[in-house]
Amino acid sequence: MGKGCIKATKYFLFLFNLLFFILGTVILGFGLWILLDKTSFIAVIQSSSSALKIGSYILLGVGSVTMLMGFLGCLGAVNEIKCLLGLYFTCLLLILIAQVTAGVLIYFQRDELKSEVTDIIHQVIVNYNPLENMENSFGKTWEYIQKQLNCCGWSGSSNWTENVIIQNSTVKQFPCSCMPGNATVLATGFCLGDVSPLIIGCMSNVEDWLYQNIGIILGVCIGVAAIELLGMILSMYLCKNVEQEDYNKVPKH
Repeated sequence: MGKGCIKATKYFLFLFNLLFFILGTVILGFGLWILLDKTSFIAVIQSSSSALKIGSYILLGVGSVTMLMGFLGCLGAVNEIKCLLGLYFTCLLLILIAQVTAGVLIYFQRDELKSEVTDIIHQVIVNYNPLENMENSFGKTWEYIQKQLNCCGWSGSSNWTENVIIQNSTVKQFPCSCMPGNATVLATGFCLGDVSPLIIGCMSNVEDWLYQNIGIILGVCIGVAAIELLGMILSMYLCKNVEQEDYNKVPKH
């Protein structure tokens, strides 16, 4: 019965680490997406935020280490190599501690992060030039965000009154993505007219999305932590029983 449990644990741990290897691939891909993506809201922040760039490199590192751990875990489980199982347990424990620490830091620094994002978007709005950015994916990204989220500016459409081109203009104009229907495009690249005060800023839509999906985000985080704890328990159990099995095989005189 004991050998059956050990064998079942061994193959279950192998499947677990195969899943862990795939998870590492996903994390690595997510880090690459943040670093290389030029067509979403992430691109707007990433272009000016050193914190997000550092975060993307951290994700690349975590993804690579996770893939390596999954490989070592599979190898250690199948061949019952105690040193690999012990190394796997230690690395998994360190990653779990790092994740909890990162979560705590993000929670207590959420106001600072929100302020940083606000400053970044403010600079984007002030310096935005549709003509210069028309062929640039960065300019298209900002227009795409406002159009898809049905919003204008960050805290509100009044943010655009601080834009350098709009401030120096004698006529009322706004980005075409803020204008409903078919608006007249001016030589500046903006559209003629005023924006309805009913159009809210993109910050509200982004916050609403986060509030609506906070349960999913927390669920994923808790699920990942639970999987990591399970892997630690299985590796520790298998490592302990492999040691006992080796001890029983020692010839007695």
